[in-house]
Parts: sequence; C-alpha cells; structure tokens
Amino acid sequence: MSERIVVVGAALWHEGRLLAARRSAPAELAGRWELPGGKVEPGEAPEAAVVRELREELGVDAEAVERVPGEWPLRTPYVMRVWTTRLRPGSAAPRPLEDHDELRWLTPDRIWDVDWLDHDVPAVRETLVHLGLREGV
Repeated sequence: MSERIVVVGAALWHEGRLLAARRSAPAELAGRWELPGGKVEPGEAPEAAVVRELREELGVDAEAVERVPGEWPLRTPYVMRVWTTRLRPGSAAPRPLEDHDELRWLTPDRIWDVDWLDHDVPAVRETLVHLGLREGV
C-alpha cells in the first residue's frame, strides 16, 4: 500500500470571517470554492506548508494557529488536514495569485453561500464545530 500524501487546507480567519477561494484550475474544479492550501513537501512540517501555501497562493504572511481534528480523503493517495490560520500584523491583503480567480470573506452565517468543493464541505463543517461557531442555514 502506498503512503498517503497530506494536503493542508487553511481556514484563514480575519475579523470573524473565513476566507474562501474560488478555483480557476483545473477545469474540473473551476468555479467551486475551497479552503486555500496544497501539498506538504517532503521533509516539510504541515504547519510550515500552510504558511508557505498561503504566501504562494494569496501573497499573505500568515501563521498556523491549530489543527482542526480530523482528516478528509481526496483522490487516492491524498488526504486533507486543516489548520486554523490568521494573518500576521502588517500582512498584505489576500489576492488570488495561483489557481484562484476570486476570494470572499464569509461571516459564519454566510459560510454556505458559496458552492464548496465536495471534499471541503466536511472540513469546513468541522472547522466551525472546532471553533464553536454555528453553521449558517
């Protein structure tokens, strides 16, 4: 059996809002929303991968706060783990740089206003539970 490859997702919170990123690529994911992130590189700590991915994808200086309990399967052999993150003081505002064409800050009552990728739905749900926030209707 092959080793699982960890993909980190960043639940970036700022001023009580969660950042959602709309995919522009690949074609089969374009137009759907996700938590930004990406693969952990060999020898890289997952927390460092979250920070690196946010810098590469959104141009921000962020820090990992804590891991959200759970792990969500993607296509084999990938699994997603999520960290809550926050912007560091003085960070630039996020902007879509790689694989995204739009960003939205969502208040807890508007979390479900976007069409999340199927595999991000349970991760977003668990993030809300972990933070003690109510899901929007």
